Amino acid sequence: MATIQNYNFAGKKAIIRVDFNVPLNKQTFEVTDDTRIRGTLPTINKILKDGGSVILMSHLGRPSGVEAKYSLKPVISVLSKLMGGKEIKFADDCMGESAKTLSANLKPGEILLLENLRYYEEEEGKPRLPETATEEEKKIAKVLVKEKQKAFTKQLASYADCYVNDAFGTAHRAHASTALIAQYFPGNSMFGFLIESELNAMDIVLKKAEKPFTAIMGGAKVSDKILIIENLLDRVDNLIIGGGMTYTFIKAQGGKIGKSLCEEDKLDLALELLKKAKEKNVKVYLPVDAVNADAFDANANIQTTKIDQTPDGWMGLDIADESIAIFSKVIENSKTILWNGPMGVFEMDKFSKGTTAIAHAIAKATEKGAFSLIGGGDSVAAINKNKLADKVSYVSTGGGAMLEYMEGKELPGIKSIRG
Repeated sequence: MATIQNYNFAGKKAIIRVDFNVPLNKQTFEVTDDTRIRGTLPTINKILKDGGSVILMSHLGRPSGVEAKYSLKPVISVLSKLMGGKEIKFADDCMGESAKTLSANLKPGEILLLENLRYYEEEEGKPRLPETATEEEKKIAKVLVKEKQKAFTKQLASYADCYVNDAFGTAHRAHASTALIAQYFPGNSMFGFLIESELNAMDIVLKKAEKPFTAIMGGAKVSDKILIIENLLDRVDNLIIGGGMTYTFIKAQGGKIGKSLCEEDKLDLALELLKKAKEKNVKVYLPVDAVNADAFDANANIQTTKIDQTPDGWMGLDIADESIAIFSKVIENSKTILWNGPMGVFEMDKFSKGTTAIAHAIAKATEKGAFSLIGGGDSVAAINKNKLADKVSYVSTGGGAMLEYMEGKELPGIKSIRG
């Protein structure tokens, strides 16, 4: 398998699948966070330094056809600035004449950005049909879009000599630009530096974790995290549970949860997970106290109680001091740490203390030599909000893709290159 490190791009056009699905200001359409764009720079720079040229392709949002608000044009000025003022050529249609002409005439050292791949239904391979479509129409449309997808993928591949996938955030999707295009470049397809570093970080946690290994799972729902928790039970020593999903476990054990978030249909599952953990000698840490609110509101009245004694009409929105102390101690004594999901509604300052404390405990453990991997939008946001990104070992760019990889699933965008 070719690797970006050992591949010589001299005189070659490389088509790179990047993840430029960046947040835009709704009024001015300016990029509000360039993290994903900056993440691709090492790959772009390596290709240009070798004497190659670069064709960048990405999606942005979920357009249902050509929609100006989903154009990748706002990326041009940001990328140009990050590349020291370099000109970025732009093809206003990834399948149009401009894409064909500009890619054909691209010279070594030049960069071309293609317009949003998802302007075409062929990228995802899902037909766009009116809600009134019959089952028969849906069936026919599905077959047709798969046929069109082949031509779409073949045309994208025709622009270049080699393919680089550097979009980890979409690696779990079997789309034209992430999983199908690699077949047109046998021996000339590879991962970019960003995906390589993502896979290395996850493989450390899944295959080479030093003990004690602690996984911290937060967020709203147990159902979102079942598979990853089950996969981790064979690997971790400690499992810390926080966030809204705490209350499904607390209620399952007979606790009072007021009007806290709870998945009533997952109570048996919560008990089953606790039982499995016990059988595998995994220590599960649930919060022991919580900050409760009388409304889901930044200005709500608050009070602290034991986690299983939430008063009627109140809801738990953050972990409290005793839980913070217990969790922090476990984290600071760990050698490998995986964090996915906040401890509370950290977007509201009143309920951000728990998540912030966990972020700092992970940074402290990392300073002491632990390997820490942070994944999932909210955990990443909490790390960035507390300016701790350089104090942890690795911050993953792909929430859904990371979860699926950690669940032990094969990601189409990874398999297409690894084989």
